Amino acid sequence: MKILVIGGGGREHTLVWKISQSPVVEKIFCAPGNAGTRDLAEPVPIDAEDIQALAEFAEKNEIDLTVVGPEGPLVKGIADAFETKGLAVFGPSKAAAQLEGSKVFSKNHMNKYNIPCARGKAFTDPAKARAYARFIGAPCVVKADGLAAGKGVIICDTLEQADQAIEEMILENRFGDAGATVVVEECLKGEEASFIALTDGKTVLPLPESQDHKRALDNDEGPNTGGMGAYSPAPVLDHMLRTKAMKEVMIPAVQGMAKEGTPFKGVLYAGLMVDKDKIKVLEFNTRLGDPETQPILMRLKNDLVPLMEACCNGTLHQHAVEIDPRAAVCVVVSAGGYPGAYKKGHAISGLDAANEIKDTMVFHAGTTMDGDSVVTSGGRVLGVTSLGDTVQQAIDTAYTACEKISFTGHFYRKDIGAKAVKRLSIPPKVGVIMGSDSDFNVMEKALVILKQFDIPYYVTVASAHRTPDQAARLASQAKEDGVQVLICGAGHAAHLAGVIAAHTTLPVLGVPIDSSALQGLDALLATVQMPPGIPVSTMAIGKSGAHNAGIFAAQIIGLSDPTVAKKLVAFKKDMAAKVQKKAASFA
Repeated sequence: MKILVIGGGGREHTLVWKISQSPVVEKIFCAPGNAGTRDLAEPVPIDAEDIQALAEFAEKNEIDLTVVGPEGPLVKGIADAFETKGLAVFGPSKAAAQLEGSKVFSKNHMNKYNIPCARGKAFTDPAKARAYARFIGAPCVVKADGLAAGKGVIICDTLEQADQAIEEMILENRFGDAGATVVVEECLKGEEASFIALTDGKTVLPLPESQDHKRALDNDEGPNTGGMGAYSPAPVLDHMLRTKAMKEVMIPAVQGMAKEGTPFKGVLYAGLMVDKDKIKVLEFNTRLGDPETQPILMRLKNDLVPLMEACCNGTLHQHAVEIDPRAAVCVVVSAGGYPGAYKKGHAISGLDAANEIKDTMVFHAGTTMDGDSVVTSGGRVLGVTSLGDTVQQAIDTAYTACEKISFTGHFYRKDIGAKAVKRLSIPPKVGVIMGSDSDFNVMEKALVILKQFDIPYYVTVASAHRTPDQAARLASQAKEDGVQVLICGAGHAAHLAGVIAAHTTLPVLGVPIDSSALQGLDALLATVQMPPGIPVSTMAIGKSGAHNAGIFAAQIIGLSDPTVAKKLVAFKKDMAAKVQKKAASFA
């Protein structure tokens, strides 16, 4: 196959690197490419948004698949132009790319298909926009409707800042036509994460979750940028929240586009705000993120080309992704002054030394050639990306590589991945053990409660019958690991809770699960009928039992944790208020 990759940033270098590993690929072209892509792909001196010239090149050179990296050409309709000529292209149509190209379109789509997102409205009148900002209150967010190179989102801590952002966008034309319409939104609280999936318009296949770092400086300070680094996996998006993101965000978004007659094919990226057990969409992108692509593709073990072809021809349901269990961290090395004004043409040293470090790739973003020298040509210059058995190991390796690199005025954040390390360092207080992965749909109800009370937990699968030694190890090790309560969910004979209770002095909560012809009564009786000296606190069958197990675990922990105890009081009051509200509706 002959592949054309469109774009010249870090994302595109990573794509070229990954595609070059495919045994089905004979030759790669990259338009326009950068100093890094030239080693793997033939550079094509055509701008990424010159759609006509790119289509003519693809036709003339009999390109088998074109991979569109940046959002600009997608929003302008490059996929439509290529398909008209019978050329295969990986990326959504112009109509589908509106999910990124227009904040108004995206907001309307989310509202129509009940996808959780921030409350907000669109305006072309600055006076009305300012009035709505006052209705929402500060902090709030002002967004340019169109594409603004990742800089059209202004977080406003005060109403004065909101007024300024509105004025700059609508009246002062700061982002050109992209800011002629603005969206004013509530400012969501929580922690951001990136959830990216491949889709053929029907099937949605998630890639590894990641977390970007948008602010220019450490501790999330300084102006917004296109991204100063990223890592994967992101523990803020655990299994429960990834499942939730698929059910509540990705699948409804793709199904909604199909219902609208504009099927979405390619990459769908949801920027999410995570707050305890809740997720809300900050924005949709219609391509791979940059710098998220770097750690994600470092971890993807699949040949990427068949996955992209499947997105084009509607056969994605025949594929699954295989992920390297190791962590990956990308640190972006930027030009001095970025994201403001910066100088170009500085020679870069240390690239070979950095690339020689084990499990490390230096992906080029803003680079070009000056004779035989690699020089800077952009604000985000390099994406130094490393793998490690743990997030901390990946961080250490990436920063060791960064220390090898130098150019005039260069800088990079020193805290990429620190949030993950901090989160992973918190020991779990509750262990949730399931007899089978099919029990997750029930046990998820316990996890929701634990998240609401900010109680750290772990989830795993162990069978009382098939892996009794593993179950015994989990039970005997739990107390030493700081666990205070164990919740066990199982169906059929349901001896899991009893086996766990036999090997620990911790309180064990058993959740019988309906998974047999006896509708859960077998699991209930097996869980209740423990022998003397092996107590198990038995919950109700199914989801209500899992829900109560989460609350019961919180009550046990609350005996020694004042913070959890206080939240329990508020939880009880909230339940009472809801009942009173329902009662009032009958008055």
